[in-house]
Amino acid sequence: MNFRIIAKTLGLLVILVGLAMGVCWIYARILLQLDPAATGSRDASWSLAISTSITLGIGAILFLVGKGGSNEILRREAMVIVGLAWVLAGIFGALPYVFGNPTLDPAGAVFESISGFTTTGSSVMSNIESFPPAILLWRSVTQWLGGIGILVVFVAVLSFLGVGSRSLVQQESSINLSDAGASRIRDVASSLLKVYLFLTVLCGAGLYAFGMPPFEAVCHGMTTIATGGFSPKNASIAHYQSPAIELWLSLFMFLSSIGFMFYVFLATRRWTRVRSEEEGRYYLLLVTGMTLAIAADLVLVRKDESFLLALREAVFNVTSISSTTGFGVSDYDQWPLFSKLLLMLLMLIGGCAGSTAGGLKMNRIVLFFKITFRELVKSYRPNRVFRLKLNGVSPPEQVLVTTLFIITLGLGIAGFSVLLVAMLEPGLDLVSLIGAVFGTLWNVGPGFGDVGPTDNFSALKPPTLVLLSFLMILGRLEFFALIVLFVPSLWRKY
Repeated sequence: MNFRIIAKTLGLLVILVGLAMGVCWIYARILLQLDPAATGSRDASWSLAISTSITLGIGAILFLVGKGGSNEILRREAMVIVGLAWVLAGIFGALPYVFGNPTLDPAGAVFESISGFTTTGSSVMSNIESFPPAILLWRSVTQWLGGIGILVVFVAVLSFLGVGSRSLVQQESSINLSDAGASRIRDVASSLLKVYLFLTVLCGAGLYAFGMPPFEAVCHGMTTIATGGFSPKNASIAHYQSPAIELWLSLFMFLSSIGFMFYVFLATRRWTRVRSEEEGRYYLLLVTGMTLAIAADLVLVRKDESFLLALREAVFNVTSISSTTGFGVSDYDQWPLFSKLLLMLLMLIGGCAGSTAGGLKMNRIVLFFKITFRELVKSYRPNRVFRLKLNGVSPPEQVLVTTLFIITLGLGIAGFSVLLVAMLEPGLDLVSLIGAVFGTLWNVGPGFGDVGPTDNFSALKPPTLVLLSFLMILGRLEFFALIVLFVPSLWRKY
């Protein structure tokens, strides 16, 4: 194990987090200059200043410890870096909440920070609007950095990593690097970052054009494309009561749920690959079908609501949940049971591979059904030869095995986690328990019951928040890169 390159890379990543924090400190100083009497900006400036100093200082120490080592990151070092990077980002990202005013306790601050970086969107802030704007900006920045993946940003900006960068990006995200062909990984990362920036600017500009104040448009633009769902308003998107804003956000939540490599193919005119996009088509059918089913259910059960109003409500909430963004315009916890079960299913599935969405990912669900069909047919035609394809490519058999394993592992971890949370929080009902685990493990944000769209996670005990924080990182890294840190053989010498 090359500990020097691990320390060096983690140090640079911590410095990157510190620099992003420093931008928010500059914003706090600007607000303070405009209004010297604003105590909130003064508190935010102080908390961000000390947090930035600590983060940059420790990042520099880690970098100096590893300085002089090789720049080559092998697979084993990549897995360690990825797992520890998200833990460190969550810890250092929590500092502004600990030193700020209002303040969060350490467990709640780490939960809020990890929820940001993993783009989960679950929150322990009972009164979001009481926090200074600069702190709310940092809250949105954590989601924006986490959406594309802090390590993808890292590879795009710090291209000197060279050989090991492919392993780093592969372990960090669900991007299928085989689609990249022979392209250099830093070129791929740079292209993804350009797409990410373009969608963020376009989304924020549209929100501003539809009447959202500039600061709020910037925050919502970042958290929409990151499919994170943090909002600077207590009522989330319901605060605006604007069909235009809801429709615009629905569009961009859906676009952010499609694998970002698809947009690279569009930009580079790789039409053959665009036409073979199978996962995106299935995802569009899923979202459309679920929207119509829920709208019909709302009309049939409520009886006093028009289909257009029900459709408006269903469109936003289905795209919000299926993209694992978690924005809210209505309390879906009050919907009929059938609609809530469909939302739970959408939480589980999530978006497409290589997108900013969470969940099991649509590609695995499609492969699962294709594998199931293959095994059913082979039960009575054992000699028939199948060539399973996804997006026009036949994945290796190992990919199919891994797909089934991740689905099984994910469901197993979800079930076991519900039992753990039930032990830690005996006062929660079953729906709330499932909602808390699904909302965090699949990076959705709000759950059901006591942690539903009109509530938050502030009533949970510190040990529960720590457990749920662990689940958020597990879901964001799709299990392996975090669980492997607890395997002793990983740490042995070559």
